[in-house]
Amino acid sequence: MRAVLILLAALQGTQAAPASQGTVATRVVGPGGDHATITEAVQAAQPHDTVVVTRGVYREATVVVDKPLVLRGEDGTVLDGEGARGLLRIVADSVTVSGFTLRDTGISFTEDRAALLVDRAHFCTVRDLRVEDAFFGIYLANSGDCLLEDNTLRARSTRETRSGNGIHLWYSTRVTLRGNRIEGHRDGIYFEFVEDSRVLDNESVGNVRYGLHFMFSDGCDYVRNVFADNGAGVAVMYTSDVLMEENDFRGSLGNAAFGLLLKDITDSEILGNRFRDNSVGIHAEGANRVRVAGNDFLENGWAVKIMANSEGSTIEGNNFLGNSFDVATNSRRSYSDFAGNYWDRYRGWDRDADGVGDVPFHPVRLFSLVVAQNEPALVLQRSPLVALLDLAEQVLPLLTPEDLADPRPRLAPVSTRWGPS
Repeated sequence: MRAVLILLAALQGTQAAPASQGTVATRVVGPGGDHATITEAVQAAQPHDTVVVTRGVYREATVVVDKPLVLRGEDGTVLDGEGARGLLRIVADSVTVSGFTLRDTGISFTEDRAALLVDRAHFCTVRDLRVEDAFFGIYLANSGDCLLEDNTLRARSTRETRSGNGIHLWYSTRVTLRGNRIEGHRDGIYFEFVEDSRVLDNESVGNVRYGLHFMFSDGCDYVRNVFADNGAGVAVMYTSDVLMEENDFRGSLGNAAFGLLLKDITDSEILGNRFRDNSVGIHAEGANRVRVAGNDFLENGWAVKIMANSEGSTIEGNNFLGNSFDVATNSRRSYSDFAGNYWDRYRGWDRDADGVGDVPFHPVRLFSLVVAQNEPALVLQRSPLVALLDLAEQVLPLLTPEDLADPRPRLAPVSTRWGPS
């Protein structure tokens, strides 16, 4: 059923408001065209007309689109904010914008200045834009039933305080983001109070803080995205009914970095993702009734950190390979279940040859508890002393959580969306 909903949502951006009545005209902006400025053309146009802006650099006050229109730029059509203003503001339903380069809005600490702002509008389509050096790139507020597709947003931010987000949604519903590439912003994608929206096949890389940051945004799906080399990966906060499937989380490195942060999230699924080369793959606080299944955890510092306030969650059918620490927690008790995972550190046996180990695997290493109390101890990670500690704890577990164990560890890696691990 969810797959059907995703397909319908992906198609929604092509939905238009009721067809126009009367004749639809095309107006051309530029030398030899019908109008000299974009604003002049928009003001003169009738609802559902098409405004074509020819190649060239246009420097004019923020263009406000207050009627349903198609606004299309040619290859080489640039709107330049000269470091002083936003460029396009959409305040009407059924507007399509495509083909422009939007650049240089400048920085503002008194307004959420955006290259393109959609304000209280529905049925919008924003496609094939290049957004360069904008404070906020594409910003939707109190809007819905929109499609943001195949846009490229690039900024050169180095500090959170002097940058906005690439694609920013606030109090919006039924929005689809598909095939966009975002880099160099504060957060690549930001959702706050967003519902029933889809983030499909996007790349969010090299952003200062998060590749994706969403809060209070229920019923949203995030599928087949790449979140790479961002400051702290992806953060999911105060949210329920989330699907995160077949995403690639990689290269989030640092003292407070993680591939995916779950904080106060409920009734959600994390399926078929790859977590590779992160300081922490998943950090879970207050993650209740969350299913984590079919994921690959490869060469992370910590694959999973799950706090004791995470209850009723299941971690099943995942692969844990080459991680410094597979699991860490902050309690002697576990309120979530591990089952049927593949652990490359498992040294048990399989006498009945059913592919499942005959003895449980305890994934929390004694050395991880030492490191939690004294981080500089990490320099001993490869020492014979640590190997001896691990062996002793496996034979007679005394300090690691007794009930945090996988009772059915697999003897061979699980087949996942990513193929052989």
